[in-house]
Amino acid sequence: MAVTAEAVKLLRERTGAGMMECKKALVESGGDPDVAAEAMRKSGLAKADKKASRVAAEGVVVIERSADGKSGAIVEINCETDFVARESDFQGFAALVGKLVLKHKPADLDALLALKSDVGTTVDDQRRVLIAKIGENIGVRRFTVMEAPKLLGAYLHGTRIGALVAMKSGDEALAKDIAMHVAAINPARLSASEVPADEVAKEKEIQIEQAKSDPKNKGKPDAIVVKIVEGRIAKWLNEVTLLGQPFVKDDKQTVGQYLGQAGGEVTAFIRFEVGAGIEKKQEDFAAEVMKQAGLDKPS
Repeated sequence: MAVTAEAVKLLRERTGAGMMECKKALVESGGDPDVAAEAMRKSGLAKADKKASRVAAEGVVVIERSADGKSGAIVEINCETDFVARESDFQGFAALVGKLVLKHKPADLDALLALKSDVGTTVDDQRRVLIAKIGENIGVRRFTVMEAPKLLGAYLHGTRIGALVAMKSGDEALAKDIAMHVAAINPARLSASEVPADEVAKEKEIQIEQAKSDPKNKGKPDAIVVKIVEGRIAKWLNEVTLLGQPFVKDDKQTVGQYLGQAGGEVTAFIRFEVGAGIEKKQEDFAAEVMKQAGLDKPS
């Protein structure tokens, strides 16, 4: 089958492998990038499966916390350009949505858009007015309301990344430290016990194939290879879980160890990053300016 240059480019960005290896893997997988990336990992060709979503849309993440510090809301509002993301009307709209989400705790996005502000207009009405004024598409993409047994840690990195952490024990400073770690490192799960069995099984399959294809393991008994794989799985579980990761402010201890020393316990966390998972259309900005100015000419 024919494989496009764009597909090869995306797989190279995802795996770190060479162009020809990526093209071959895509052909063999029938053009499926997920199957190609997994096959490349098994064969050892992929340096890393950078499956983390590309930031593909502009906008802001806003966080609102209750006065008692036990509940909070995190919301992502999107626009088309970073210029609008910094615009005061857009930021004011985003802040309003955050406050309404915390106050009313809507069940879903439709319920959120139907909420009315103090001026009597719905969130969706205000969104439409803002679109007409600014001239860009604006959307409320997602939100989460979180409740904490004792207190809620919150951290915003600029306006693009935000995190909330629910604490069962610990103080405000500790909660903020853990939220900062979540924002910076982006763990997938809280602990190893929360990683689904099918994910562990898939990773184990990949590690077995890698271990078998490694010349250093040639001739080694199966029991030794099993031990090698078990060690790699344990390392992987630490890498993807909050409690197992090296703490961002002191990598000589894990987050779990830091929490233990500080008498803290985390029950849940959430992290939003602007545009994560949205495919962004690549634009030629100079050509677009020329077109709008009426200076583009047919070739």
